[in-house]
Amino acid sequence: MAETVEAGRRVRLPRGAERPIQVFINGVEQAEGSDYRVHGREIVFSRPLVKERVSRGRWLAMALGLFGSYGTHEAVDVHFRLGGTTKVASDVEVLAD
Repeated sequence: MAETVEAGRRVRLPRGAERPIQVFINGVEQAEGSDYRVHGREIVFSRPLVKERVSRGRWLAMALGLFGSYGTHEAVDVHFRLGGTTKVASDVEVLAD
């Protein structure tokens, strides 16, 4: 069975990332100041991000196509500038608090 857990509140900015920075959780743009802030080389969210933890048996069943997964799994995408070009880092790793 899938379990939803708090994964943390921080993600690392990609190396060399420059402003402007846009942050999305599951495709929904987040607002700097109220939803997150940039602190050094990290993005710190105002609330915990949640991920789905899937047991080995459930993962195997999903891989075999027996059933899907319907738990909450927040994916963080970061749009940023690097050398004058807009780049996207998809589903960046959430750092444990």
